[in-house]
Amino acid sequence: MRIEVAETGHTLEQLTPSQGRRLASSGVVDARPSPYEPDLWEITPRGKVGVALIGDVEVWVTPKLPIDRLLFLVGYAVDPKGWRDETVHLDVRDGLIPAVAQALWRQSERALRQGLLQGYRTVEETSYVLRGRLREADQLRRHHGGVIPMEIRHDDFTVDTPENQILLAAITRLLTVHRVDGESRRRLAALRARLANVTTLVRGTSLPDWHASRLNTRYHTALRLAEIVWRATSPEHSPGSLAANGFLFDLPKIFEDFVTVAVSEELHARYGGAAYPQYNCHLDEALAVRMRPDLVWELSGRPAAVVDAKYKREKPAGYPDADLYQMLAYCTALRLPRGHLIYAKGNAPAASHVVRHAGTEIVCHALDLMLPAERLLAQVSGIVTELASEVQTAPNT
Repeated sequence: MRIEVAETGHTLEQLTPSQGRRLASSGVVDARPSPYEPDLWEITPRGKVGVALIGDVEVWVTPKLPIDRLLFLVGYAVDPKGWRDETVHLDVRDGLIPAVAQALWRQSERALRQGLLQGYRTVEETSYVLRGRLREADQLRRHHGGVIPMEIRHDDFTVDTPENQILLAAITRLLTVHRVDGESRRRLAALRARLANVTTLVRGTSLPDWHASRLNTRYHTALRLAEIVWRATSPEHSPGSLAANGFLFDLPKIFEDFVTVAVSEELHARYGGAAYPQYNCHLDEALAVRMRPDLVWELSGRPAAVVDAKYKREKPAGYPDADLYQMLAYCTALRLPRGHLIYAKGNAPAASHVVRHAGTEIVCHALDLMLPAERLLAQVSGIVTELASEVQTAPNT
């Protein structure tokens, strides 16, 4: 069975009680039984877009953003200098999954054009030929003084590097996703064959760590995209017991990452200081209540501005302005006279609120995600200008 629903919409579907309960516990969508028709369930997305197989129900959540806009936000957030051109010029007519598949094989082919990246890996093994160094303690413990076989440690120059393992993991994952177009499937399969001598990661394990360097520069963009694919295809989308397999982007997290990276870069380039994402601070004097604003900008080691990104304005029952209360707490704890909430346009209007008897101002900004990349970044620049005008600072030289 297949259900299709828009990111900002809802749909009524005929489901069995067990299917409805699975959807409700998946974390991908909200599912509520209709009060009027016993077999109908109201399905509403929960901020994720893509496809997920939940039990025997395939759920498609289509984004309201054009696919190229969505991929620009994703790409900018993880690698702002390397993704701008590659994302906006993709052929995205067929939807999100084909677009991501195209991006992955194109970036991977570009990375491997000069051959597979090689590097040294430390290997410990039992051998009849001495290579490298003898592991004396292991030799005595395992062979009780025998000369052969030998327990040795040596450095092996190999293609089985973390970078190649990450590419192979993402390619393998994406090949299991439904609706990857035919050309992308052929290209990805060919890339997997080229990486045949690389270790395949076991499902459920974490990606290996890698570090950007001059030697792996040509891999950087492909690796960032591979990490996105790995996260989007991870089955652990729900805190419950039911795994939702498929391909899902978490839009609130994507928006938060984009705002954090774009504002941080602009602040540092124009005004200096240091911008810290997920800033660790406390609400109370006893340091028992921890808070983590999305971004705090420090000058001379002191907080100068605080920013929180909200893809959708929160309106939980009983607390219709929870975002404002949260920002007021940040400003109070950080001793700041003003805080900034950044929304996606259409989810909340631009506004400014001054708190009675405190004088704290909470400024709400709205980013128009439908704009071309240059104009969207110009909006970010305008927010940074307003943010920085609150403090006495000089342009970074």
